[in-house]
Amino acid sequence: MFLPRIAAVLLCSLPIDATAHEFWLEPLAYQVDGGQKLQAHFRNGQEFQGNSLSFFDRSSTRFDMIVGGKVTALQPRSGDSPALDVKAPVEDGLVSVVHETSTSLLTYNDWHKFLKFAAHKAFETAAAEHIKAGWSQEKFRERYSRHVKTLFAVGSGKGADSESGMKTEFVAITNPYDPNFNNNMKVALLFDGAPRSDAQIEVFDRAPDEQVTITLHRTDSHGTATIPVSPGHEYLFDGVVLRAADDASSEKNAIVWETYWAALTFSVPE
Repeated sequence: MFLPRIAAVLLCSLPIDATAHEFWLEPLAYQVDGGQKLQAHFRNGQEFQGNSLSFFDRSSTRFDMIVGGKVTALQPRSGDSPALDVKAPVEDGLVSVVHETSTSLLTYNDWHKFLKFAAHKAFETAAAEHIKAGWSQEKFRERYSRHVKTLFAVGSGKGADSESGMKTEFVAITNPYDPNFNNNMKVALLFDGAPRSDAQIEVFDRAPDEQVTITLHRTDSHGTATIPVSPGHEYLFDGVVLRAADDASSEKNAIVWETYWAALTFSVPE
C-alpha cells in the first residue's frame, strides 16, 4: 500500500503571499436530506479561511452538479451568494459539484515573491528554468485558472466520485460519507485526464474548534495519495500545476508562466 510522505507545516513558517491564495467551494452543510438545499460559497483566501465571492458569468467557464455520472449544468444569476443554491436530488447519493473559472493574470514585480511561491508549491526547478529561458525577473506575468470540486452527501451519500473532465482535478477514490469509510482518504490528482505522479498535495484540516492544520503530501507513481483524515473535520485538498506558457517571451510584462489550481473540499462525519 502506498504510504504518503507527510510533512507537518507550521503556519508561521509558510511563505504564503498574495500569489498563493487558495480558491474553493465551501458548503454550508456537507450532508443534507433528499430534496433539501445544496448551498456553498466560493471562497478565496489562506489557511482555509477567506472571503466569500459571488457568482459572476464572466468569471466562470463551467459550473456543474454530477450525480451518478449524470451532469447537470448549474445556472445561478450574476451576483448570487452563496454561489451554489440548488435543490438536492430526492434520492440518496454522493453529489459532486465542479466549477472552473476563466483565466486571470497576475503580475510579478518582485522576483523573490515568485521564488517563494515556487518553493511553497514545490516547483524546485522553476527559477532555473526561468533564468535559462532569459525571461525578465523584474516584471513578468502568470496566467492562472481554478478547478474546484466539493462532495456532498444526500441522505446516506452512497455512490462514487468520478473524473469530470476538468483541466486539472482531484477524484475521490474513497467516499468519506460511506459508513465503512476507514478515515483514510484516497484521491487521484489529474491534469488533462492523466495522473500527476510525485505531485504535491497541500491539505488543510479544519477541526470543529476552527483550528486549521496544514500538512504536505505527495502522490505516488500512479498519481494517487492516501491521506489520513479525522471524523468531524472539514478538508481542503490543493494541488497546483506550474508550467511555461506557450507564448512566453523575454519581453518585460510578458506572460511566461501558467498555473492550474485543483481543489477538493469534503467533510468526514462524526
